[in-house]
Amino acid sequence: MFTASEKKRENIAEYLLYMWQIEDMIRAFGLDIDKIQEGIIDRYQNLEPEQKKQLREWYESLIDMMRREDVAAGGHLQLNKNVIIALDDLHRRLMADPKFADYAAEYYNTLPLIVELRAKAGDKKADEIETCFNALYGVLMLRLQGKPVSAETESALKQISRFLALLSKYYKKDFNNELFVDD
Repeated sequence: MFTASEKKRENIAEYLLYMWQIEDMIRAFGLDIDKIQEGIIDRYQNLEPEQKKQLREWYESLIDMMRREDVAAGGHLQLNKNVIIALDDLHRRLMADPKFADYAAEYYNTLPLIVELRAKAGDKKADEIETCFNALYGVLMLRLQGKPVSAETESALKQISRFLALLSKYYKKDFNNELFVDD
């Protein structure tokens, strides 16, 4: 909760990847708040009792949303889907504005990778921005499992990361109403 709030303010891409990881952790604990309390919340030695209470309530609300939105077994919460929607909307606005040529160039450098990833996705096709996040998250999961990542994948990951970092930078500016200001 505390990490999520900070990441949401500072880097929307890191926030989204973090929240996807939280969804998976909740699933790993069987959507059981008592197991989450023991396995996650109680391990925070530096939190005051009130902060631990807030963290538990946050996890409880996420568990409730996951059940209500039928994503207990897989998929993403609507609040996380909304981030993708907002990023996709910003992407379209940036691509339509010639003053963001740097962004368009980064996108076009990333596009062949996106096309390749989407071709590999089969029936589970996602939009371009979500495809980039799926790639980053997939590699994150491989690393957490101690599995090797090829040099080709590492190279693709660097390009996708550059692209999403730029999108995140513009998202923060847009959120602060600093992006589409008349020059």
